Amino acid sequence: MLTKDIPLYQLHDGYKIPSIGFGTSGITGKKGAESVENALHNGYRLIDTAIRYENEGAVGAGIRRSSLPREEIYVTSKLRGGLYDYSTALASIEESLFRTGLDYFDLFLLHWPNPKQDKYVEAWSALIQAQKNGYIRSIGVSNFEPEHIDRLKKETVVTPVINQIELHPYFSQERVRKYNSDNEIVTQAWSPLSRARTVLQDETLNTLAKEKNKDTGQIVLRWHYQHGVIPIPKASGTEHQLSNLDIFDFELSDAEMEKIDSLTREDGRIDKQDPNEHEEF
Repeated sequence: MLTKDIPLYQLHDGYKIPSIGFGTSGITGKKGAESVENALHNGYRLIDTAIRYENEGAVGAGIRRSSLPREEIYVTSKLRGGLYDYSTALASIEESLFRTGLDYFDLFLLHWPNPKQDKYVEAWSALIQAQKNGYIRSIGVSNFEPEHIDRLKKETVVTPVINQIELHPYFSQERVRKYNSDNEIVTQAWSPLSRARTVLQDETLNTLAKEKNKDTGQIVLRWHYQHGVIPIPKASGTEHQLSNLDIFDFELSDAEMEKIDSLTREDGRIDKQDPNEHEEF
């Protein structure tokens, strides 16, 4: 059983996933393993990593050190764009399992569509096979636009269970969220707090936080939750880890949700990484 304190979302393939996770981008080495171990002790049950992060070993070490049963932890990793050849992708997933020391991943994603490279359908076919091989329970995508997913569905007849995208109050991605919902795809949010660069200083959000007796980060994460989005915030320290989990004892009204929705901007991407242009290798 997953921790009872965190609600679960149902995926269309029959599995369930925690409604908030722990992001590990930039967390490596001994400190990375300690952060993951602490996150698990503090109540997190969804750990998100990627080949690109170069920390799957640290994540695996943190999981082992936690002494929690494997079935209580939901582990996600992602295939980097330079590994999209079919045979390379399968071998890379095997290597990810060796690095983490796990027998399977709960979820594996294609990290970016890399449309100019045009190998994401081939890579998706590799994920389908890896799932059949027992390496992965659920398969999904990251940073995919509706048009990319439509092509996956048309050419493989397999729909991702998850689409992990950049999503925060300054870039709310309403079109992609609606598409995901209409196609029974759960939306995850990377950088849900805008990498703490901007939204945590927003006057509207700070005012709401004072009114709710919460911190601004909790307001933003609750906004994600009420939109049915799984946020994956990063936090290395115990105080922030616990704070980010403390979002299930209050509610934002419809008017408050709309007020936060209104903060979105057309140019709200953090690093201007447009999935139709950005190439990850």
